[in-house]
Amino acid sequence: MKIPLSLSSSAMQAFSSPNRCTWCDGCGDYGIWSAAKRALVTLGLQPWQVLLCYDVGCHGNMSDKLGGYRFHGLHGRVIPLAAGAALANPKVPVIAFGGDGASFSEGVGHLVHAVRSNYRMTFVLHNNANYGLTTGQASALTWQGQTMNSSPNGIPEETLNSMDFIFSLRPTFVARGFSGNIPQLTEILQAAIQHRGFAFVDILQACPTYNRFATHEWLLAHCYDAHAEGHDPKDFEKARKVAVDTRERVATGILYQNEDIPAFHERLKPRQGVKTTPVEEVKIMDVSQWLKEFV
Repeated sequence: MKIPLSLSSSAMQAFSSPNRCTWCDGCGDYGIWSAAKRALVTLGLQPWQVLLCYDVGCHGNMSDKLGGYRFHGLHGRVIPLAAGAALANPKVPVIAFGGDGASFSEGVGHLVHAVRSNYRMTFVLHNNANYGLTTGQASALTWQGQTMNSSPNGIPEETLNSMDFIFSLRPTFVARGFSGNIPQLTEILQAAIQHRGFAFVDILQACPTYNRFATHEWLLAHCYDAHAEGHDPKDFEKARKVAVDTRERVATGILYQNEDIPAFHERLKPRQGVKTTPVEEVKIMDVSQWLKEFV
């Protein structure tokens, strides 16, 4: 098979890192790492043309395994960091990576307002239904009845239905992928990066060390391509139904997309008609006259 020029070894090499990957054998992070590189190269982006932001977690170990401008933030706080960068320079694609533990617990408020505000950025959820980095504690997305290190009798709370939650916020882009399907995941990430506003990408991934229920084999058997069965990503209600219903099968692909809703920075009246970006307007100011008031 002929390799597309855009995915040539030289182009991929630009995003390479000399640091060795340290994820467990069989971890879904390897697939997401590969798909992210492929998506960036396919879009013709160079490492200096994109900002990659990472939360704390197993996925965050990717911050020094992928070339480019990178920022490793605090647990549950990657979204406001990425949103600020996206507002400062809308010309640079911003991709934030976070785990299900941080994103749907201490960081859930940031996720709510990122979807609500429709910041122009991509959020990639590494969804392995547990806190893998801290040895397998249950997260808000851990299934019912599963024995985890911090909850040997299963979680006492109800599992949060993440997709129903996201759709309740009226998003403009929702996709779901599987870390074992790199070609589809590459296409999803390409579309997310090019989306007009906030793109939520839920990636189901295996955690071979701590997740004994949603294994790689289980995901292979249950995930299906919704587009191959005629799914229309423009129909909000049908998209929500398909995304939420995972009783027998799990729909993957771009489940919903609406390009008609302006991104947050497009709705700011003081910025209308302004050709420069905020970062281009930064300059050195002499503030000594104001400091005198405090001396």
